[in-house]
Amino acid sequence: MESIFCVIDDKHVPLYRIMWVAAIPHFCGSPECQHEGDYEIRLEQGESVWANQQDRDAVLAAIEVWQGEMEPEEGDDEVP
Repeated sequence: MESIFCVIDDKHVPLYRIMWVAAIPHFCGSPECQHEGDYEIRLEQGESVWANQQDRDAVLAAIEVWQGEMEPEEGDDEVP
């Protein structure tokens, strides 16, 4: 079994806390912005972590592996 954690920036984040992953890099145009070009990864409770493209791609791959290892719950219909 793969780990339920993925490393984003310098943080070990549990995969089950990830709500969504941005498809495009952040751009707000503010000169003070510290996350221009980074990808937002939204966590529970409105928290976010920021990742470069490599880390973002690794997170998506880890979620795919993790989801593939989960057993369907009783009553779930599988889509062929």
